[in-house]
Amino acid sequence: MGVPLRPVAARSVYREVAPPPALADVLACGWHGQTGWARPLRVLPDGCADLVWDGEALTVVVTLGAPLRLWVPASASRVGVRLRCGAAAAVLGTSMAELPAVTRLGDLWGADARRAEEALARTPDPLAQRGILETLVARRNGVPDRRVLAAVQALGTRTSDIAVGLSERSLRRHFVHAVGAGPKQLQRVRRFQRFLRLLEPLAAGRASLAGVAAGLGYADQSHLGRECRRLSGSSPAALVRVAEKFQTPAPATRHDRAHVPSHHRRPR
Repeated sequence: MGVPLRPVAARSVYREVAPPPALADVLACGWHGQTGWARPLRVLPDGCADLVWDGEALTVVVTLGAPLRLWVPASASRVGVRLRCGAAAAVLGTSMAELPAVTRLGDLWGADARRAEEALARTPDPLAQRGILETLVARRNGVPDRRVLAAVQALGTRTSDIAVGLSERSLRRHFVHAVGAGPKQLQRVRRFQRFLRLLEPLAAGRASLAGVAAGLGYADQSHLGRECRRLSGSSPAALVRVAEKFQTPAPATRHDRAHVPSHHRRPR
């Protein structure tokens, strides 16, 4: 992994805020990001879908099976809301299995999305922009499948033990529609996200990779390594070095803070 193109003082900023109580069933959070320096931004899988305003377009960004790399210019500002895992299909009005990693929201919502883009373009304040996105989601009045939401919450158990009133085959079908993958794939992604939240103690020497692997239920440290490379493109040790370098809390979110060299630059 590469190093930041600018000093640490110019590093990117990413902050999350809780959603309005009325939208807590469908939104996991709102967020605001500032790029800091031009680079390919690596977005790590978390099983959620984000509505993202980048100053030019309003898009849906989905990450589930592999990291996504998006080129971001220096000092770019992004505002978004994260749809709760299992709720995105009801809000977006389409099966998550049919969506590519990045979709222009106007292709799904037509005039509503285009009017939101116009309002966002007229509003430079990130707080007001997030309010526009929240209002847009509220107007959709999407009602997620409670059985899928309950199953998502129960994924710390074996998938065969999830009791939500559905057979295992029916549960998988509902998951593919609402999430974009079956329960076992989402379980892998959520366990990887728990690993990301432990990067800070690993970087500080308060935990070991072998201990973390055992605590998270991986078969061994090698199993953790294979899953980490598959879902992030880097080894666990490389991600720990990133956490050491930046001396900030581990990326409990989907956004990697490091400069990742890439020959494929795609705008969000």
